[in-house]
Order: sequence, then C-alpha cells, then structure tokens
Amino acid sequence: MKLQPWYKVATPRKEVREGRSFNPDEFAIALEQVVAKTAPEDYSDPEQFFARTCFTRALREHAGMVLRRLSGETHNTAPVLTLITQFGGGKTHTLTALYHLTTSAEKAAGYPGVSELLREAGLTSVPKARVGVFVGNAWDPQEGRETPWIDIARQLAGDKGAQVLGTAAKTTPPGTESIGRVFKAADAPVLLLFDEVLNFLNRHRDMAESFHAFIQNLTVATTGTSHGAVVISLPRSQVEMTDWDMQWQDKITKVVRRVAKDLMANDEAEISEVVRRRLFEDLGSERTRKNVAKAFADWCFKRRAELPPEWTAVDTLATEAKAREFLLRRFEACYPFHPATLSVFHRKWQALSQYQQTRGTLAMLAQWIAWAYREGFTKARREPLITLGSAPLHDMSFRSTILGQLGESRLVAAIEADIAGEQAHAKALDADTKGPLRDIHRRVGAAILFESSGGQTDKVAHLPELRFAVGEPEVDTTSVDNAAFALEDKSYFIRKVGSDGFKIDYRPTLKKVVSDRRASLDEDTEIKPAICKLLEDEFRRGASIPVLPFPRDGAEVPDTPRLLLVIVDPEAEWTDDGLLRQQIAEWTKQRGKSPRLYPASLVWCIKKPGRELREKVELWLAWKRVKREVDDGTLAGDFHRGDRAELQSKVAAAENAARDEVWGGYRFAVIADQQEADGLKIIDLGAGHSSSGETLCGRVLAALRSEAFLNESVGAGYIDRNWPPALKESGAWPLASLRQSFLDGSLTRLLDPDKTLRQKIVEFVEKGDFGLASGQKSDGTYERVWFQEVVNADEVAFESDVFLLKKAKAQALKEGVPDPEPHSEPEPPVPPGEPGSGPEPPVPNPPTVLPPRTIRLEGAVPPELWNRLGTKVLPKLRSGADLKVDVVFSVTVDPNLAGSLTSDLQQILHDLGLADKIRIEEG
Repeated sequence: MKLQPWYKVATPRKEVREGRSFNPDEFAIALEQVVAKTAPEDYSDPEQFFARTCFTRALREHAGMVLRRLSGETHNTAPVLTLITQFGGGKTHTLTALYHLTTSAEKAAGYPGVSELLREAGLTSVPKARVGVFVGNAWDPQEGRETPWIDIARQLAGDKGAQVLGTAAKTTPPGTESIGRVFKAADAPVLLLFDEVLNFLNRHRDMAESFHAFIQNLTVATTGTSHGAVVISLPRSQVEMTDWDMQWQDKITKVVRRVAKDLMANDEAEISEVVRRRLFEDLGSERTRKNVAKAFADWCFKRRAELPPEWTAVDTLATEAKAREFLLRRFEACYPFHPATLSVFHRKWQALSQYQQTRGTLAMLAQWIAWAYREGFTKARREPLITLGSAPLHDMSFRSTILGQLGESRLVAAIEADIAGEQAHAKALDADTKGPLRDIHRRVGAAILFESSGGQTDKVAHLPELRFAVGEPEVDTTSVDNAAFALEDKSYFIRKVGSDGFKIDYRPTLKKVVSDRRASLDEDTEIKPAICKLLEDEFRRGASIPVLPFPRDGAEVPDTPRLLLVIVDPEAEWTDDGLLRQQIAEWTKQRGKSPRLYPASLVWCIKKPGRELREKVELWLAWKRVKREVDDGTLAGDFHRGDRAELQSKVAAAENAARDEVWGGYRFAVIADQQEADGLKIIDLGAGHSSSGETLCGRVLAALRSEAFLNESVGAGYIDRNWPPALKESGAWPLASLRQSFLDGSLTRLLDPDKTLRQKIVEFVEKGDFGLASGQKSDGTYERVWFQEVVNADEVAFESDVFLLKKAKAQALKEGVPDPEPHSEPEPPVPPGEPGSGPEPPVPNPPTVLPPRTIRLEGAVPPELWNRLGTKVLPKLRSGADLKVDVVFSVTVDPNLAGSLTSDLQQILHDLGLADKIRIEEG
C-alpha cells in the first residue's frame, strides 16, 4: 500500500509555512508582557492560549494542586511549589496558565481543556484569586514600587497593600505578620508567581540579602493561610548560572523547601502533543494517519528482535496484540513525526547543559518543518513521516539552531565533512542510491548526530535505534546497517563504538589525520617509489622465473631464451588499443633497433585502468606516517584512546589492501602470438587476492597454462606432429631451429627451453623416439649419429650443425655407418699391360707412434665472423681431447648504457650456465 507523504496530509501553522526565522526565544513566554497585555495574542488572550496549550500530565498536576489550595483544600496540596526544569523546560508556560486561570475565573471553565482539568482536580469551578507576579529579569524599582515586596503588595491589594507594609518597607523586607496583613487586605485567595528569581539577584546584588529574607518570611506567611499559594520557578541547568547564581539558588532552595513541594514542569513523554499543537493547525485525515501508523507499527513489530526493546518488547505481561496496539498508539500520537524524532530529545538530549527542553525543541522542529514542507512540494518527496534522517542539516540556519542546542559549534566541521556538506562522505556514498534508499547514508548520518547527542555526552547511536529511526516499510534493516558501516568507514568524525554503536564528535578520527597526511605525500620521493617497490616485491615473492620491473624502453628488456616476466610501469594502463599496445608490440619484436631472437620468451604484465592501486598505496603510506608520528610523540591532537589502539591494525589492513590491489590491478598478461594481427595475445587474469595461497608470478604462469600457451615439458609426439614440412623429407631438424620454434611463438612456451629440451632430447634418443646427429657431411651423412643409446647432455648443443633426426632417418643412418675399423678385401689382379701391373711393391714398415700435439688458435676475430667460426671450428676441435676455449670480449659503450648492457650480459651468462666461469670487468 502506497503511503501518503506527510506534507500532503498535515498542515503546519501559517508562520511555520511561511518559513519565518525561528529563534528559541520566539517560543518563550514573557510573563510580564502577558500581565501588561503586550504579549502576542497567542499568549495574552486566554482563549487562544489554552487552544494552543497541551494539558500534559505535569501541567494538570501543577495547576490542579494550586487551584485546590486556592479553593481552601489543604489535603495533598502545598503552600509553596517550586517548578524545576532545564532552561526552556515549560516553567513560564505553567506560570502563565495559572495566571490566566485565576484572573479570568468566571470564563475559564469554557476554555479548551480547562473543564477536563477541573474534573481531574475535583473542582466545579476555577477559584478567582488576587495574583501577584514577579519577573526578575523585568523588574526594576520605580516610584511606588521601590522593592519587590511593595510591588507585590500593590498587585494584591492596591494602595492599601502598600500602606499595610508601611514606609519601612522601602528599605527593610516585611516580616511574616506584615505579609499576612497584605493577604488579608487582598480580601480573596492569593496567588504569587515568581519567575527568573536568579536573574533579579544577579542584577540587584545589593538587594540579595533582603530579598532572601523576604522569600523566607513569605513562605512562612503563606503556610499560615489556607487560601494562598506561591509558585517559584528555578532552573535545573547549571550552565545558565554563574557561581553567584548557584550560591543564591542554594540559599533560596534551602528556604523554600522547608515548606515547598518540587514539581517537574513539562512531562517529556507528552512532548509530541505539545509540539503538534504549537506547530500544526491541522493534522489531516484521521484515516490516512491511521494507515501510516499501522504500516509502520506492523513493520516494526515484524522486526521487533532487531529494534529497541522499549518500543517492541513483548513480555509475559503483554500479549502480542497489546504490543502491536502500543506501537500503533505511539505512531498515531506522534504523527506526522516519527516517534524517534521526538523521543530522542527526551532520551538523549536531556543531559545537555545548553539544551532548552521546550522552546529549543520547538525552534528546531519549526525550521525543520518549514524546510521539509517546501521541499516536499517542490521536489515531490515521499516521506510518510518526519524522521530523524530528514533533518535539513545542509541549511545553515537550521544547523546553527541545532548546534546552539547541542552547545558545540565545533561540530560544523563534522557535519560538513561527513553528513551534509557539498563534498560530504554521505553525499558521495549516496550518488547512486535511488527509490526508497535515496540519500540513505545522509539519513543515517543525521540520525547518528541526534542519537549520539553530537558527542556531547556518553550517549551512543546503536544500530537498533538507527533501524527504528530511519527504517520504514520499504527500507529493510540491513540497508540501514550497511549504510551505517559504510559511512563510518569513510567518515572523518563518525567513529564506531563497540560492536553496534556509532558516535559523531567534533574531534576528528585518525582517518581525518590520515587524509591530511595523504594529501601531503610527495609524488616523486614517496608515492612512486612505494608503488614500484610494492609491485616489485609482490612479483618477485616466490617467483619461479626471472622478473624485470618497469623497463623504460625495449632496449632494456633482454633477449633471453628463458621465460621472462616483465612488469610494465604502473602509470601505463591497458585499454586493449592505443599507444601502449603499439609500444608493447614493437618491444616484443624489437630490442632497440635489432630484431628479437626470442620474442615468445616475454610475458608482459600490465595494470588495468584506474587509480585504485595508487589510492591504496597512498592510504598505506599515510597510515604508516601517522603511526610513526604517534609512536614518537610528534602527532598533536585530541583523539580517542580507541583510535590509537587500532593504529597497528589499521596499518596492517591498509598494507593488505594495497597488496590485494596489486593482484587485482595487474590483471592483464600479454604475450607474442603469431596468430594475432599485431602479434599480441591478451590474457585477462581476472580478479585476484594476495591471500589465495599462490604467488603472483605463479598466477600469471597458471593463466598461460590454462590457455595452452605454456607447458612444463614437451613430448615426442608433439615435436613429431609439429615437424616443419620443409624438413620432413630430410628428416633432420637443426637444434638451433628447433629451440627457436619454442622461443618465437611457433610452438608452445617452456619455462626453461634449453634445459627442458636438452633433457627431453637425451630421453628421446635413448628411447628411440628420435635420433641425434652432428657434423653434417656433403654426402648427407654425419660425423656422429646417436640412436637408442645414452647421449651425454653436453652433446645436445643448440647449433645449426646438430640435428634431431626422425626415427626412420636415424635407423637408416645408424645401419649405414661403416665399422670404425673396416677389414680390407683383396683387390682383383690387374691384367698385364694395364696401369698398375708389375712386381708387387714392398710391404711398408709399421708407422711410428708419435706423441699427442696441442693445437692453439689465437688472434682477433671480426664480430661478424664469430658465429661462423663457432659453428665450423668447434665441431672439428671436438675430434681431439681436452678441448678448452678461453674468450676475451672487449667493447666500448656510452657510459649511460653500460649498466643496462652489463645486466644483459649477466643474464645471458646465467642462462648459459657460465655465470661462475666468465667474469665481466668494467674499465
């Protein structure tokens, strides 16, 4: 069922609709103006006054007791009553009600609510009385009224009353007998109303002692009459009082309490009716109100286990039906307000020293309603009730009123930063909220402000209270919980208290300090180095292949036959097209100006677009800086102990988040692929997490394996199936070409092609899957052929003169190889007369066995002939024994390139297994 917005049902009073400026003082009654008939008609006209008055239990009790005393009843009454509330707690309203009742006694019974008051008090009419009013902040001496007691005597009995006191009353307070004579001269029941007593004492300190004596004598005199009453209002809040005030309040209180009865003015439980009467002229259709109340009451009852027990608890003394009825009555009684909107001031704000219980609440709510009423029509808002979440904290005037009642102007920064500012965290979180969840974070933030009393007391906004205050039939409690946790996570002034509590404070959380420190981080000396170090550490941790971080150009990427993981600079982002793709394609094909021999050995790892990695690292750096400053005592600030205790965990959490972002950010692996138009294959690694139990390098390699671009080993069948067509007839595949096929992308990738292929070829030859040959001759045969025999791994050289042979080719060659020591068959005789005839030549002597000789080749070799020298000479030299090769390379390079070249040479020597045999020297 769709519920009607409250502003289409209830009608605020004209002054509220017009949006006048509502200062709390505008809701204050000036009793002296009421007496002088100069107050607004709502206060000075008795009938209008009672029409807007809610006869709360407290007011009925106070007024009934006074009226019975004036009627002569002494049972369950008191001659002196003291009204004690906070500033703005309804004291003057009670005094004004008593004034209007007793000064218009004949008509009073016809005023709204008075007949019910009389019936409850057990009276048939309002007793007419002579009334004396003393308002301390308005009273000043004047001719004929030189002292408060002379003024009161004139009000009670005219000139006769002043004459009874005598001329001594101008300097001396009257005794009890003189006061009694004044009562008698009044010739009627006597009611004395005292307001703002402490204000008078503060302004007229020279009269303090005499006024104190007068009050003491007055209480005694009033006790002696059965038709008289004195009502004195005293504030409860000490924030309104100076030391002088407190001293004299103690004195006055001790005097009057000997015979007085304390009454707490204004029952907070009935504040809703007080507010409704003062702010609304019409509450609209009763049927609509009941529908809204029922919908909310049913919603609350279904979720009673998740809401505050004081609203929804069902105990052994209350049936579920009664609990539902209680909820329904509360929502009906508060309409158009949500019960939490009004009760929070009683539940949470009472302890605030600056809070004006009645006029302060009215001032806040009047501005609130004025804004919400206009906003409702202009923006078609849909709130069925006025909830705490709808408070217009963005409105500067309203915000000022709120802060005035909270007594803490420093909360401006907190409200601006977290709840209602243009750049507030709540606004950012609400950017995508729609429908019933529209502005849910701002609403929760406002509720936290009210429920935690702005951090001015120990009050906390607990989740059950927030659910009750913000939830509604179309908003589930989990949405409120999620919004509260999300807002606290981003906020600078909202902090978590316990497991389910939240509190806003003018003091920033450490997150605010972290934000400031983050803004001061240096780009070149802190942020970039930290990002690069984190990336390098994370990629190198547990890496099974070499890792090259952040090459500046293709020349810095070595051309190595072994698989190499290249981390692309984090400022470069993969967008699947554009300049970066062209650059990676170029660097894969070329190393500087030279073509790459092993393009398939490169695995590029590239970051996805976005600032997440940078932001996480910045946050980590900021948390570390704050912890360091706290540890060494250089961080000044007023922080909660809980904030400091969480520092270590915050630093650890920020570091883990940064590491996770490395895994999530570097999600693209790019490799050479001859099947693609630009020669590149892009593999999306997907989401990753640093706690997944694998290494980041392992994650990349696993993705290559899953896409069939990488294998741990290779089988004979795979090589046979991929035998180059051009070499099928010869049946011989040069090992240099074979290895190159694994390194240029023609065949699958291997982690370490040289090692893997060498081991597998030895295995293939021994099993008879393939043969191995070296030293090809002009007639197609080879100097050496291995087949179905053990081969020394050193014989497997990836050179153009060493061949992998097809099985059939190896068998044929093996069978056709002559015996190393062949037996000579006798030659047929040469016919006479032909060349070679004649006597047989003599048998030569056995050859002389000579000692072995050492052959050395020395000299300078032009670089362009080095490869040819190696392929032609080394196989010949292998025919001897104890072959040694010493090399000396010397090259002159630009000093700026020396470091890169040295690194590449070290990588090559490492790949060849010569790192410990050949040294590199720089001169």
